[in-house]
Amino acid sequence: MPTAAIKICGISTPIALEAAIRGRAAFAGFVFFPKSPRNVTLAQAAQLAEAAQGRISRVGLFVDADDTAIAEAVSAARLDVLQLHGQETPERAAQLRARFGLQVWKALPVASADDVARAHAYAGAADLLLFDAKTPKGALPGGMGLSFDWRLVAHWKGPLAWGLAGGLTPENVAEAVTLTGAPLVDTSSGVESAPGVKDEGRIAAFCAAVHAA
Repeated sequence: MPTAAIKICGISTPIALEAAIRGRAAFAGFVFFPKSPRNVTLAQAAQLAEAAQGRISRVGLFVDADDTAIAEAVSAARLDVLQLHGQETPERAAQLRARFGLQVWKALPVASADDVARAHAYAGAADLLLFDAKTPKGALPGGMGLSFDWRLVAHWKGPLAWGLAGGLTPENVAEAVTLTGAPLVDTSSGVESAPGVKDEGRIAAFCAAVHAA
């Protein structure tokens, strides 16, 4: 079985970016959401994008953002992928995909089998679904270190590509990959020493655990 692709999300410093690249992560996630402790400015994103060029794919994370904000981020960070982390409908995902000509990933919060079933609505609208943990009402939509029952998505066979997120750490990611067969794993708070502060050692350990799984 091929190794799961790795995305390190919430990267905001050159040090964290280099750690992700050294760990052979496939994707670096830049958060464009002011309420998040991982939010990056357009200037920061542009600097990181320059260093990432040709070495790792750049994913921009958005929460119910308007077209103007997304366009600015796409331009500054030279994004390869748009990740939608809010209440975006299949129609909105398809609209953004058509407008920007980029891959669109949709994060789906999961707490039950019914949540997983919603994935089918995004067939033909998004390129990949990211099954993530549902956060409490009023909390940030991700990066909270919460996980869900991975058995709900074990070896999921749906109409589009998928990945696993939510509470993944260097300590549990090998188990998550083995149990679910996830083709992609995404971590943010799981490789931090404090909210928004990436830890080089934990990034290295996470990547090593995935490659060994």
